[in-house]
Amino acid sequence: MDWNQLFEMQKKLDTYIENNHDLSSVNLFHEKHLALLVELGELANETRCFKFWSTKARNNQQDILEEYVDVLHFLMSIGIENGYIYQADGKIKPEENMTESECFYQVYRKAIAYRDNPLNENYQQLFSWSLQLGNQLGFADSDIQKAYWEKNQINYQRQDQGY
Repeated sequence: MDWNQLFEMQKKLDTYIENNHDLSSVNLFHEKHLALLVELGELANETRCFKFWSTKARNNQQDILEEYVDVLHFLMSIGIENGYIYQADGKIKPEENMTESECFYQVYRKAIAYRDNPLNENYQQLFSWSLQLGNQLGFADSDIQKAYWEKNQINYQRQDQGY
């Protein structure tokens, strides 16, 4: 996957939003980080992986993918806020016997670690675990990239419509 292209798209969207809302000189790291955590919770809710009390089936894969892409938008945005981009190293190896819930926990843990200590190393770990989550959810790179592009366009439209 061409992460450089997606980061460039995200950077342009962030700039567009910040200029439209007169926020270009404001540090939005904490707001974006909270948005990441909220989107991660919405993603978990779509998967229903933690709802042991319910017999209702998980939501459809397309809805889950759309929520996952929302996570990626804010994940890239908090990296950009600190001058970081994901450096793919090919070391992502799915952990065996890990449940979706356990994978969500790891992403939350790495997100909090990055908030508390926003170093590039912590960002890379957060990003890697987020990709692991995407793998765990069954998403192919091509599906993620296409869904990201589509949501990026929707986000511009929403800004133009006063969302």
